[in-house]
Amino acid sequence: MLFAKVHGLGNDFVLVNLNEEKSLSVDLAGLAEKVCHRNFGVGADGLVLIGPGKEADLAMQIINSDGSVAEMCGNAIRCVAKYAYEHKLVDKTKMTVETGAGIMVPELIIENGKVIAVRVDMGMPGLEREQIPMTGPAGRVINEPLAAGDHVFHITTVSMGNPHCVIFVPDVAAVPLENWGRLVETHPVFPRKTNVEFVQVLNDKEVRMRVWERGAGPTMACGTGACATAVASVLNGHTGKNVKVHLYAGALDIEWAEDNHLYMTGPAEEVFTGDYLIK
Repeated sequence: MLFAKVHGLGNDFVLVNLNEEKSLSVDLAGLAEKVCHRNFGVGADGLVLIGPGKEADLAMQIINSDGSVAEMCGNAIRCVAKYAYEHKLVDKTKMTVETGAGIMVPELIIENGKVIAVRVDMGMPGLEREQIPMTGPAGRVINEPLAAGDHVFHITTVSMGNPHCVIFVPDVAAVPLENWGRLVETHPVFPRKTNVEFVQVLNDKEVRMRVWERGAGPTMACGTGACATAVASVLNGHTGKNVKVHLYAGALDIEWAEDNHLYMTGPAEEVFTGDYLIK
């Protein structure tokens, strides 16, 4: 199986072009677990399959490192857009991509003939409890207490086509991510589990985020999580609608625009290519 290793701010993926691998008829969940393993495979947070779209230029399927399916991934879609343009799957700098969360529109930012960043229209955030989805009475979840283990978190929930639970903390470096992330991800109030973002407000324009991703655990970055964090920061009165979200390896610029869409801008990199032996 021919693949490319790609990443967006360290959130890394094994990307497979289905135009080259038309006969890829295997258990994709099992394949994702094997190929994403850090010791016995290529190593990645997820497996990404791209091919022609039915109603868009491209279609993208994401399978997490544990074999579960992700509806959408902001870092992955930036990588897909850059890869598709540079490998001539599309011939335009603004394209449409089918995802499990609907059709997304990434646009390449090019300087001196090189793609330096990708800006993605991530669509409108879902703010009602049933959109997350989350059990409980109808309405928005903003700074709501949630008991998990021996701790009470104050959570704000946002759907970016996938579920997010944002928790503001004084110091993200002090968060026991393995413990708290897992507790919240699998809390029974989230019937489809949830991504969990721990966020430290730096000022009215900048925040710092650590993320526990549903199906992958701790990752270096999460694009949909950065969008959800920006929305939660606005809803809680911490920032304005233009937010720089700092992550381990850099920052994503998020704009919650007047059309109620979230626009995410950030880098994408192709690191190497290879041929994975399916056994």
